[in-house]
This record gives sequence, structure tokens and C-alpha cells, in this order.
Amino acid sequence: MPSDMDPSIANPLEQLTLDQLRARTSMKWTTFPADVLPLWVAEMDVLLAEPVVARVYEAIAAGDTGYPSGRAYARALQSFAADRWGWRDFDVERTAIVPDVMLGIVEALRLITTPGDAVVVCPPVYPPFYAFVTHADRKVIEAPLGPDGRLDMETLRAAFASAEHVSAGTVLLLANPHNPTGTVHTRAELMSVAALAKSFGVRVVSDEIHAPLVLSGAEFVPYLTIPGAKDAFALHSASKAWNLAGLKAALLVAGPNAVDDLHRLPEEVSHGPSHVGVLAHTAAFEEGRPWLDALLRGLDTNRALLADLVAERLPGLALMWPEATYLAWLDCRSLGLPTTPAPTAAPVVSDIAGPAQLFLDQARVALSSGHVFGSGGAGFVRINFATSSTILRDAVDRMAAAVSGLETP
Repeated sequence: MPSDMDPSIANPLEQLTLDQLRARTSMKWTTFPADVLPLWVAEMDVLLAEPVVARVYEAIAAGDTGYPSGRAYARALQSFAADRWGWRDFDVERTAIVPDVMLGIVEALRLITTPGDAVVVCPPVYPPFYAFVTHADRKVIEAPLGPDGRLDMETLRAAFASAEHVSAGTVLLLANPHNPTGTVHTRAELMSVAALAKSFGVRVVSDEIHAPLVLSGAEFVPYLTIPGAKDAFALHSASKAWNLAGLKAALLVAGPNAVDDLHRLPEEVSHGPSHVGVLAHTAAFEEGRPWLDALLRGLDTNRALLADLVAERLPGLALMWPEATYLAWLDCRSLGLPTTPAPTAAPVVSDIAGPAQLFLDQARVALSSGHVFGSGGAGFVRINFATSSTILRDAVDRMAAAVSGLETP
């Protein structure tokens, strides 16, 4: 148990009513009509951690709303990484502030690849991987996860070999932890990835935005702590763990052998993050750990609740147990619904097909459609369980009624 854990902090997921949530103006609560329960995009139904609120209020009251500066964000992450993940050689001098994780990924790709080079992804995977890589004029090559939702080294090897024929410089874009399956890659798996990448001359860029959200029973391993990962990059942010998507800021972290690449990062990239966002993220890593622990306890509870509800109310469907994140991957292929083939170009995150369309139309529950996550995603849905137990129960009850309707003659 982390030493700063405070069991007296209330579960952040149980503090807001549905009416209060419907007053929000963000994407999650405005994309669909008011009768729809939105459990799709990665926004949590929480109030912000008090230290974050205080830091933002102080900045606004003081008119401290200029351009970002300094290393406070990196030092806050350094302390958090040492305490939570045992990352003792994190060097703040090997970091750069970037607008957000995906834009940081694009900037890393621009540093170590050229237009037309290959970027390997492991679907089903976060849809913006396709969109941003494609828009950056790089070629996506898929190395699908295994049936167990884990990295498949032989498939990865084949993808690296294929990339050699079309690319002068190949990158593996890794989701660590993995979205949408919630898989937490083990140290042994990451060591195998690093060894394989080195043998093919592949560079790794690791998206670690969900790293603070590893749930009980699993342990996060930063990719840059793996032997053989010295030329890699990692992206970190408080965005997902503290619900700060609207306050843009992230950190690009270079391995020791990637420092020369990092030094070529254009200076104007650091102008993209919000200064207030940087302050908020810094406060989260510095002072928001007790709140995060309360959130993690709530997510543990909701993860178990969702598994029980699916087993009881949706017995024909299969839930992959998420080891991290607040996103669960639900196999609905047994419903026999038509699905949309995996995308060959950049998918649109809000695209809906197959079971997600059924649950939206018949249950009035919005879920992320599996087909936009690439190969292996069709027939699945992704559920955001970072909400109250009341909303979660209501959503599954509605979904069960919709599935029951399919079975009615």
C-alpha cells in the first residue's frame, strides 16, 4: 500500500448524480441525446482532485496564464515514477513538454522516421494510433494481439520483417498499458519486445498515459527501464488518471541513447501545451496521489461489479478482465450481428457499427465500437466503467434487455 494512501477520501466515482453529469458540455455528454448513457470516450465521471483545483484557481486568480516554462512537471513525474514504479534513473533533463500524448507521439515519429516509413501497431488498439500515424504520412503495419489479448512475439517478428521491405526506419508504437484490452505488459514481455526490436533495428515509442491506472493484481513496468530500451521514447501525462483531457499537457521522455534525437525537437513544440494544464498535471503528480488511490479503489470495485453484471445479465458475452485503465473489452461476437471490417485507413473514433449500434439504438447506451480499434476489434465493444455503480448497473440492465430482444421470436 502506498505510504500516502488515505482511506478516508471518498470514492470519486460516487460523488456526482446523472443530472449533474448531464450538465457537462464535454464530448462525452454532448455527442448523444439526453436519454443515452454515455460509456464510450475516455472521460471519467468525477470531480477533480482538490490539489488540482486549488492549483488551477491560484493560477487564474493571479493571472498566471502565459506560456509554460521550467521543469516542475518533469520533476513531479520523476518523484511519482520513483515512488510508484521504482523508476530510479528517471532524468528530468531527458524530457520535453508536448501538447498531449498523441501529438508527442507524432513529434517523436518525426524525429526518428521519414514520410513513408512504417509504424507497427498491435491491434485491437487505440484508434488515434491509426489516424495520427496516417496523417503524419507514415504507413501502419499491424501486428495483432494474441487471442488472450497479449503481445504475440511471432506476429511482431513477422510485422518487423515485413516492414523491412517498405521502410528505412521502422517504429513500434506500443500502448503500455494496452488500450482497449486493459492488458499490462509484463517485464518479461517487454524484454522480449526490446530484444526483438533491437534485432530488427526498430525504435520503440511507448504510450504510457494509462500507467497510473494499473489496478490491483498487476504491476506497471516503464518501457524505458527495460534493458535494450535506451534508444526508445515514452509519453506520460496525468490526463487519463486525473481526468485532465481538457487541460492539455504531456511529457516526451527519451532514453539515454535517444537524447540527441530529443535535442532536435523544434522549440515551438513546447508552446503547444497549456500553461494552466502543465500546472494542473504537476499538482496531480505531486499532491493528487491520495485522490488517485481512492479512484483506484473505486475502479477495482467497478471492475468486479461489471464482471459480475456481465456474467449474470449478459451470459452469452465475454468480458476480458482489465488489468489497468477504466476501459473494459467486451466480446459480443456470439450475438451474430453484422460487423464492419477492420479499417484500412484512419478510423473515426465515433464510428458505430455491430453490437455498439445495437446497444445505442435498442438500449440507449453509447459504447465504443470495436471495429475502429483495428484488426480483431469487429464484434467487440469497449465500456468505460469510470462512472457510478448506479449508472453502470442501469447500463448493463439496458444492454441485457436489448440482447433479450434479439432472442424474442
